Amino acid sequence: MDRLLRLRFKLKRKKPDFLRTEAHRHKRLGEKWRRPKGRHNKMRLKWKEKPAVVEIGYRSPKAVRGLHPSGYEDVLVYNINDLEKLNPEKQAARIASTVGKRKKIEIIKRARELGIKILNISEEKQEELLKIVKVEE
Repeated sequence: MDRLLRLRFKLKRKKPDFLRTEAHRHKRLGEKWRRPKGRHNKMRLKWKEKPAVVEIGYRSPKAVRGLHPSGYEDVLVYNINDLEKLNPEKQAARIASTVGKRKKIEIIKRARELGIKILNISEEKQEELLKIVKVEE
């Protein structure tokens, strides 16, 4: 698993930024990927000087596809009940942006009890939030 995560990291570094056809010419098109279509499209024909096209060969290994770089499966959490459903060995929590400070602190406390890692709040920030609660009590 760890070997595959390292392999995915190396592959992602080599992978080009896939840009939409003519995105560099027209701002209105944006850079979001769209498959090149059209009979004479140079990008679809894979001309040497044209940008790379999305192909299956750029895909990452199946075992680590969609995982967080830490190796955990990323699960969005809105409340304490969502934490109870997680498997601490394979899954880690990401607290939703809509969750307020009070509930966030409760989620952090419960995650520590259950041994669940929180991905979007650093350990230092978690300690800081828990200190604030202790001072208020």
